[in-house]
Order: sequence, then structure tokens, then C-alpha cells
Amino acid sequence: MAKIQGKTVAESAAEMVEVVLPNDANPLGNLLGGRVMHLIDITGAISANRHSRAQVVTVAMDNLDFLYPIRVGEHVLLRAHMTRAFRTSMEVEVRVYREAYLTGETQQTSSAFVTYVAIDAAGNPQEVPPLLLRTKEEKRRYREALARRHQRLALAKAHRRHFEKA
Repeated sequence: MAKIQGKTVAESAAEMVEVVLPNDANPLGNLLGGRVMHLIDITGAISANRHSRAQVVTVAMDNLDFLYPIRVGEHVLLRAHMTRAFRTSMEVEVRVYREAYLTGETQQTSSAFVTYVAIDAAGNPQEVPPLLLRTKEEKRRYREALARRHQRLALAKAHRRHFEKA
């Protein structure tokens, strides 16, 4: 079997922008948290797909905090980049910003780490390319992703035990 060619973080980066409309907001005029999660998942999946060039499924979303609201009429800007590729899974960091449409001023409002698994046509996990690291920042994120993975797997194991007892 031929070795899979690695890809850089930049090769799989993704960015998405939308205008926040009243239909996507709560009664206070703020973008709904569930809508933010949906946009995070879409942007992250695009990045994971670009890296793997395979169908991907979401398996986990970690560390999502909502720091500031995004108001109706503002732009919501999402930027995604790979942090680590494992054998069949990939961790993607997605950062969310609000952008004032008149001034262009941006402020980060949230971020999340999303894990995706690449699957083949039969729905089975498939191997993904290694992530080629170019900068100190990419190398740091790569190391930190392994620690998050260990935490995620331990938590998943605890959840399985809990559900089996229920």
C-alpha cells in the first residue's frame, strides 16, 4: 500500500462568513448558540474534508464557550484549521468572530475543537494524511491536541460505563 502524502495546516484551512439575520437570533437579537454550533461544525468539516479528501463525520466537540454575543446585522466569521491528524481522526480548531459590518472591526466570540473521522464509501473509518507542521505555533497546537485526545477518550470511556449501567 502506498504511503499517504502529508498536507500542511494551510492546505486545509477554511473560512466562512454569514450575516446574522433575525431568523437566526433569540428574542434579545443575539445569534442562537445552536446556530453557532452548526456553523462551527460545517466550517470544521470543510477543513477536515480538505485535509482527508474523504467524507467526514463529527465525533466530538470540545471546549465551546460563548464569550460575547453576535448581534443581528453583524457578520459571523469562522476560521478553521487542523491541529492534528491521527490514524483515521482529525482535530480541527474553529474560531468564531463577530465583525461589525460598517467598520470591519472583529472580536473573537468563541472557539471549539471538533474531532472528525474520515470514512470510506462503505462508512468505515479510513486512514488520513499526516499533518505537516511548519511553524512553532502549529507544533504547539499539535502537542496540545494529543492531551485533549487523551482527555476526550477517557471521558468517552466513562460515559460508556455510565450508560451501560443505566
